Amino acid sequence: MANSIVTAEVIQKVKDFHGHMCPGLAIGIRAAEIALREIGPHAQDEEVVAVVETDMCGVDAIQVLTGCTFGKGNLIHKDYGKKAFSFFRRSDGKAIRIVASTKAVCEPDPEREELAGKFRSGTLTMEEKKRFDDLQSLLAEKILHAPFEDLFEIKAPGPQVPAPTRIHQSIICEVCGEEVMATRIHRVEGKSLCIPCFETL
Repeated sequence: MANSIVTAEVIQKVKDFHGHMCPGLAIGIRAAEIALREIGPHAQDEEVVAVVETDMCGVDAIQVLTGCTFGKGNLIHKDYGKKAFSFFRRSDGKAIRIVASTKAVCEPDPEREELAGKFRSGTLTMEEKKRFDDLQSLLAEKILHAPFEDLFEIKAPGPQVPAPTRIHQSIICEVCGEEVMATRIHRVEGKSLCIPCFETL
């Protein structure tokens, strides 16, 4: 990744955070690279907001590289099952949506697909697991060095910038006695219930 703002040392930091290198993490690294180039890193809490439409490995790279995290409230997960990442800069409204389309670099590989199926079913032998890890690492390397245009489609996100995070009052669930954010309370027959207690009714 010549002249990249994401150096080998930074990639290692992301890998250490996630636990391993894989194609999904590589996609997140490259998406974050575009976000850093086009939007910039967060300089203060919530200045930059990331909206991710997946819970795949790449979201860990988004957190490490852009500084957008669930804890700060500037990483928002929408469970759409899409490898898509939107970034908003509050200071001037600049925004970008990055949608992964890796067909150009992820050619069909019957061996990798067979091993992936065994991985999902938990039936990989130790030898097969090593081979699968090797193939995953090779594909991740290919993604890390591929041109952006072979990996992503850049689009404009929706016009609405996510609202700033609010700190809500805590309310005691009248069944389990645990504190719950007020916006997650269910009122049932005059009682305040948390979601798990509500779901057991």
